Amino acid sequence: MEKVIEIRHLSKSFGTHGVLKDIDFTINKGEVVCVIGASGSGKSTLLRCINLLEKPSGGEILYNGTNILDKRNSIYSYRARLGMVFQQFNLFHNLNVLTNCVVAQRQVLKRPLEEARKIAMKYLEVVGMEQYLDARPMQLSGGQQQRVAIARALSMEPDVMLFDEPTSALDPEMVGEVLNVMKHLAEAGLTMLVVTHEMGFAKDVADRVVFMDQGVIMEEGSPEQVLIHPQKDRTREFLKRTLRT
Repeated sequence: MEKVIEIRHLSKSFGTHGVLKDIDFTINKGEVVCVIGASGSGKSTLLRCINLLEKPSGGEILYNGTNILDKRNSIYSYRARLGMVFQQFNLFHNLNVLTNCVVAQRQVLKRPLEEARKIAMKYLEVVGMEQYLDARPMQLSGGQQQRVAIARALSMEPDVMLFDEPTSALDPEMVGEVLNVMKHLAEAGLTMLVVTHEMGFAKDVADRVVFMDQGVIMEEGSPEQVLIHPQKDRTREFLKRTLRT
Protein backbone atom coordinates (compact mmCIF):
# COMPACT_ATOMS: atom_id res chain seq x y z
CA MET A 1 0.00 0.00 0.00
CA GLU A 2 1.15 3.52 -0.78
CA LYS A 3 1.68 5.52 2.41
CA VAL A 4 0.50 9.13 2.14
CA ILE A 5 1.00 10.25 5.74
CA GLU A 6 3.06 8.40 8.31
CA ILE A 7 3.10 9.51 11.95
CA ARG A 8 6.10 8.45 14.04
CA HIS A 9 6.38 8.93 17.81
CA LEU A 10 4.22 12.06 17.68
CA SER A 11 3.72 13.92 20.95
CA LYS A 12 1.99 17.15 21.92
CA SER A 13 1.98 18.90 25.26
CA PHE A 14 0.30 22.07 26.43
CA GLY A 15 2.54 23.21 29.26
CA THR A 16 3.01 20.18 31.50
CA HIS A 17 -0.12 18.46 30.18
CA GLY A 18 0.66 15.70 27.65
CA VAL A 19 -2.25 15.53 25.18
CA LEU A 20 -0.64 13.14 22.66
CA LYS A 21 1.89 10.52 23.71
CA ASP A 22 4.05 8.56 21.29
CA ILE A 23 1.49 8.25 18.47
CA ASP A 24 2.38 5.95 15.55
CA PHE A 25 0.09 5.32 12.62
CA THR A 26 -0.20 5.54 8.85
CA ILE A 27 -2.78 6.76 6.34
CA ASN A 28 -2.58 4.89 3.04
CA LYS A 29 -3.75 6.18 -0.33
CA GLY A 30 -7.48 5.60 -0.88
CA GLU A 31 -8.07 4.57 2.71
CA VAL A 32 -10.73 5.83 5.13
CA VAL A 33 -9.49 5.92 8.73
CA CYS A 34 -11.95 6.80 11.50
CA VAL A 35 -10.64 7.99 14.88
CA ILE A 36 -12.97 7.46 17.83
CA GLY A 37 -12.68 8.10 21.56
CA ALA A 38 -14.13 10.09 24.45
CA SER A 39 -13.92 13.89 24.64
CA GLY A 40 -10.43 14.93 25.70
CA SER A 41 -8.76 11.78 24.36
CA GLY A 42 -6.61 13.78 21.90
CA LYS A 43 -8.49 13.09 18.64
CA SER A 44 -8.91 16.68 17.47
CA THR A 45 -5.42 17.63 18.64
CA LEU A 46 -4.04 14.77 16.52
CA LEU A 47 -5.83 16.19 13.46
CA ARG A 48 -4.63 19.71 14.22
CA CYS A 49 -1.05 18.44 14.55
CA ILE A 50 -1.28 16.56 11.24
CA ASN A 51 -2.21 19.75 9.37
CA LEU A 52 0.11 21.83 11.59
CA LEU A 53 -2.55 24.09 13.07
CA GLU A 54 -0.82 22.91 16.25
CA LYS A 55 2.93 22.41 16.32
CA PRO A 56 3.82 18.91 17.58
CA SER A 57 6.12 18.78 20.62
CA GLY A 58 8.04 15.82 19.22
CA GLY A 59 8.12 13.07 16.62
CA GLU A 60 7.82 13.08 12.84
CA ILE A 61 5.07 13.55 10.26
CA LEU A 62 6.08 12.03 6.95
CA TYR A 63 4.17 13.14 3.85
CA ASN A 64 5.02 10.98 0.82
CA GLY A 65 8.16 9.94 2.70
CA THR A 66 9.39 13.45 3.62
CA ASN A 67 9.40 14.70 7.21
CA ILE A 68 7.40 17.91 6.94
CA LEU A 69 8.53 19.02 10.40
CA ASP A 70 12.02 19.46 8.97
CA LYS A 71 12.50 23.25 8.78
CA ARG A 72 13.73 23.00 5.16
CA ASN A 73 10.26 21.89 4.01
CA SER A 74 7.42 24.31 3.29
CA ILE A 75 4.53 24.02 5.71
CA TYR A 76 2.34 26.00 3.30
CA SER A 77 2.77 23.76 0.27
CA TYR A 78 2.16 20.70 2.50
CA ARG A 79 -0.95 22.24 4.04
CA ALA A 80 -2.30 23.05 0.57
CA ARG A 81 -2.33 19.27 -0.09
CA LEU A 82 -4.64 18.62 2.88
CA GLY A 83 -8.35 19.42 2.94
CA MET A 84 -9.78 20.26 6.36
CA VAL A 85 -13.44 20.22 7.38
CA PHE A 86 -14.14 21.63 10.85
CA GLN A 87 -17.01 21.16 13.30
CA GLN A 88 -18.18 24.76 12.87
CA PHE A 89 -18.02 25.05 9.03
CA ASN A 90 -15.72 28.16 9.12
CA LEU A 91 -17.25 29.67 5.98
CA PHE A 92 -16.78 33.35 5.10
CA HIS A 93 -20.17 34.84 5.99
CA ASN A 94 -19.70 37.91 3.78
CA LEU A 95 -19.13 35.77 0.65
CA ASN A 96 -21.60 33.67 -1.31
CA VAL A 97 -21.32 29.89 -1.69
CA LEU A 98 -19.43 29.97 -5.01
CA THR A 99 -16.90 32.58 -3.83
CA ASN A 100 -16.31 30.61 -0.61
CA CYS A 101 -15.17 27.73 -2.82
CA VAL A 102 -13.08 29.93 -5.14
CA VAL A 103 -11.11 32.18 -2.81
CA ALA A 104 -8.53 29.68 -1.48
CA GLN A 105 -7.93 28.27 -4.98
CA ARG A 106 -7.10 31.79 -6.16
CA GLN A 107 -4.98 32.83 -3.19
CA VAL A 108 -3.15 29.59 -2.38
CA LEU A 109 -3.03 27.71 -5.70
CA LYS A 110 -3.03 30.87 -7.88
CA ARG A 111 -5.61 29.37 -10.23
CA PRO A 112 -7.16 31.69 -12.83
CA LEU A 113 -10.68 32.84 -11.91
CA GLU A 114 -12.52 30.85 -14.59
CA GLU A 115 -10.67 27.63 -13.77
CA ALA A 116 -11.32 28.11 -10.04
CA ARG A 117 -15.02 28.71 -10.67
CA LYS A 118 -15.28 25.62 -12.88
CA ILE A 119 -13.61 23.44 -10.24
CA ALA A 120 -15.79 24.93 -7.47
CA MET A 121 -18.93 24.20 -9.53
CA LYS A 122 -17.82 20.62 -10.05
CA TYR A 123 -17.49 19.97 -6.32
CA LEU A 124 -20.62 21.90 -5.35
CA GLU A 125 -22.44 19.49 -7.67
CA VAL A 126 -20.73 16.54 -5.96
CA VAL A 127 -22.16 17.65 -2.59
CA GLY A 128 -25.56 18.64 -4.05
CA MET A 129 -25.23 22.40 -3.44
CA GLU A 130 -24.99 23.69 -7.03
CA GLN A 131 -28.39 25.44 -6.81
CA TYR A 132 -27.21 27.68 -3.95
CA LEU A 133 -24.30 29.46 -5.64
CA ASP A 134 -25.44 32.97 -4.74
CA ALA A 135 -26.62 32.19 -1.19
CA ARG A 136 -24.75 33.49 1.84
CA PRO A 137 -23.89 30.97 4.58
CA MET A 138 -26.44 32.50 6.99
CA GLN A 139 -29.23 31.66 4.52
CA LEU A 140 -28.35 27.95 4.65
CA SER A 141 -29.06 25.20 7.17
CA GLY A 142 -26.18 23.73 9.16
CA GLY A 143 -26.12 20.63 6.97
CA GLN A 144 -25.99 22.77 3.82
CA GLN A 145 -23.19 24.91 5.26
CA GLN A 146 -21.16 21.80 6.08
CA ARG A 147 -21.67 20.46 2.55
CA VAL A 148 -20.36 23.78 1.18
CA ALA A 149 -17.38 23.48 3.55
CA ILE A 150 -16.69 19.99 2.14
CA ALA A 151 -16.95 21.34 -1.44
CA ARG A 152 -14.56 24.17 -0.54
CA ALA A 153 -11.99 21.67 0.78
CA LEU A 154 -12.46 19.40 -2.26
CA SER A 155 -11.95 22.35 -4.61
CA MET A 156 -8.31 22.42 -3.53
CA GLU A 157 -8.09 18.83 -4.89
CA PRO A 158 -6.19 17.62 -1.81
CA ASP A 159 -4.35 14.32 -1.37
CA VAL A 160 -6.02 13.74 2.01
CA MET A 161 -9.24 15.06 3.53
CA LEU A 162 -9.29 15.61 7.30
CA PHE A 163 -12.68 15.77 9.02
CA ASP A 164 -12.89 16.95 12.63
CA GLU A 165 -16.27 15.70 13.95
CA PRO A 166 -18.04 17.20 10.92
CA THR A 167 -21.55 16.39 12.21
CA SER A 168 -21.20 17.38 15.88
CA ALA A 169 -22.61 20.91 15.40
CA LEU A 170 -25.58 19.72 13.33
CA ASP A 171 -29.18 19.08 14.29
CA PRO A 172 -29.88 15.32 14.25
CA GLU A 173 -31.97 15.45 11.05
CA MET A 174 -29.10 17.10 9.15
CA VAL A 175 -26.44 14.58 10.14
CA GLY A 176 -27.49 12.05 7.48
CA GLU A 177 -27.09 14.44 4.53
CA VAL A 178 -23.45 15.18 5.48
CA LEU A 179 -22.61 11.53 6.22
CA ASN A 180 -24.08 10.53 2.82
CA VAL A 181 -21.78 13.00 1.05
CA MET A 182 -18.80 11.61 2.98
CA LYS A 183 -19.84 8.05 2.16
CA HIS A 184 -19.93 8.85 -1.58
CA LEU A 185 -16.48 10.46 -1.34
CA ALA A 186 -15.15 7.33 0.36
CA GLU A 187 -16.66 5.14 -2.36
CA ALA A 188 -14.97 7.35 -4.97
CA GLY A 189 -11.59 6.46 -3.42
CA LEU A 190 -10.80 9.71 -1.57
CA THR A 191 -8.19 9.33 1.19
CA MET A 192 -9.92 10.39 4.42
CA LEU A 193 -9.06 10.74 8.10
CA VAL A 194 -12.26 11.25 10.08
CA VAL A 195 -12.59 12.08 13.77
CA THR A 196 -16.15 11.06 14.53
CA HIS A 197 -18.60 9.90 17.16
CA GLU A 198 -20.86 8.42 14.46
CA MET A 199 -20.26 4.72 15.11
CA GLY A 200 -22.57 3.58 12.30
CA PHE A 201 -20.53 5.59 9.79
CA ALA A 202 -17.25 4.19 11.15
CA LYS A 203 -18.62 0.65 10.96
CA ASP A 204 -19.97 1.01 7.40
CA VAL A 205 -17.37 3.22 5.73
CA ALA A 206 -13.99 2.94 7.51
CA ASP A 207 -11.22 0.67 6.30
CA ARG A 208 -9.59 1.13 9.69
CA VAL A 209 -10.76 2.36 13.09
CA VAL A 210 -8.41 3.91 15.64
CA PHE A 211 -9.58 4.13 19.27
CA MET A 212 -7.80 6.81 21.29
CA ASP A 213 -7.83 7.16 25.06
CA GLN A 214 -5.92 9.70 27.16
CA GLY A 215 -3.58 10.67 24.35
CA VAL A 216 -2.58 7.20 23.19
CA ILE A 217 -3.81 4.81 20.52
CA MET A 218 -5.40 2.11 22.64
CA GLU A 219 -6.61 -0.09 19.80
CA GLU A 220 -6.52 -0.13 16.00
CA GLY A 221 -7.89 -2.45 13.34
CA SER A 222 -10.77 -3.11 10.97
CA PRO A 223 -14.24 -1.89 12.03
CA GLU A 224 -15.11 -5.48 12.90
CA GLN A 225 -12.01 -5.92 15.07
CA VAL A 226 -12.39 -2.65 16.98
CA LEU A 227 -16.16 -2.04 17.07
CA ILE A 228 -17.54 -5.58 17.21
CA HIS A 229 -14.72 -7.62 18.79
CA PRO A 230 -12.61 -5.13 20.78
CA GLN A 231 -9.65 -6.57 22.64
CA LYS A 232 -9.20 -3.97 25.37
CA ASP A 233 -11.46 -3.40 28.36
CA ARG A 234 -11.22 0.35 27.85
CA THR A 235 -12.50 0.05 24.26
CA ARG A 236 -15.36 -2.20 25.36
CA GLU A 237 -16.31 0.23 28.11
CA PHE A 238 -16.28 3.21 25.71
CA LEU A 239 -18.37 1.40 23.08
CA LYS A 240 -20.87 0.18 25.66
CA ARG A 241 -21.37 3.71 26.91
CA THR A 242 -21.47 5.26 23.41
CA LEU A 243 -23.81 2.75 21.84
CA ARG A 244 -26.19 3.00 24.78
CA THR A 245 -26.70 6.76 24.28
